[in-house]
Amino acid sequence: MKIRTIKQKLKAMEVTEGAGVSVHRTIGTPALKNLDPFLLLDHFSSSDPDDYIAGFPDHPHRGFVTLTYMLDGHMLHQDSMGNRGDLRAGGAQWMKAASGVIHSEMPQQSEGLMRGFQLWINLPAAEKMSDPEYQEYSPAAIPLVKTDQVQVRVVCGDYNGQTSVINDPITRVKYLDVSLEPGSEFIYDIDTSFNSFIYVFEGDARCGDEPVLKHTLLVLGDGDRVVIHANGEACRFVLIAGLPVNEPVVQYGPFVMNTREEIERAFNDYRDGKLVSHKAVFHTDH
Repeated sequence: MKIRTIKQKLKAMEVTEGAGVSVHRTIGTPALKNLDPFLLLDHFSSSDPDDYIAGFPDHPHRGFVTLTYMLDGHMLHQDSMGNRGDLRAGGAQWMKAASGVIHSEMPQQSEGLMRGFQLWINLPAAEKMSDPEYQEYSPAAIPLVKTDQVQVRVVCGDYNGQTSVINDPITRVKYLDVSLEPGSEFIYDIDTSFNSFIYVFEGDARCGDEPVLKHTLLVLGDGDRVVIHANGEACRFVLIAGLPVNEPVVQYGPFVMNTREEIERAFNDYRDGKLVSHKAVFHTDH
């Protein structure tokens, strides 16, 4: 076994998205434009409604997948073709925008903690203009594995014999929400062909001899095993890995294609009301 070491370490940038939502961004910044197949990672976390109440009104996507995972709070998803999803604490939604989706994500609370992640996952050229699709599941459907020192919620992929209901069939994403007690260790084996990263959002951790503070992302290098330790206090992080697409990425705002001409077509389709042509298939346990 070869343990993956730190290839790049970066602190999150605070940016404003949607109609004024404050987020911590790591992937999708000047320091890390993308990490194939991942295009963006936003962590939203605030108890101040001024940071989230405006939400994300109607906006388009084409050419990729979004994966939203709620830690705390309540968001309502709706799209322009009548699909509707209710995201609550511990639930997750995988949205394959593909050929085109116009949707909104709006808070269903006016106070309290709103916290979670949105991850953008690239699609290969052969899938970018395919029909959109949703997979949305409540907290009860997300497997939970607990030991004395480690707790893992299996958002995507598998861990310790438990497999997630959310399936990302192209990039085969692994997405684990890991909580460690002080001084404990987490070990996970990953295929050598996958790119991977860790984002710490509670407490502080250690990867090898390197301390990792809250709101820090680690890009991991080559290998087939991840090992991370909690320091003197409990910590919580997401471990995410996926199979690279290995194709050109041309991104402009909410559109991610392979060429500039395809981006121009996406803008023209949106302007002309032709972006959305197929109603998404919706898989849910609600």
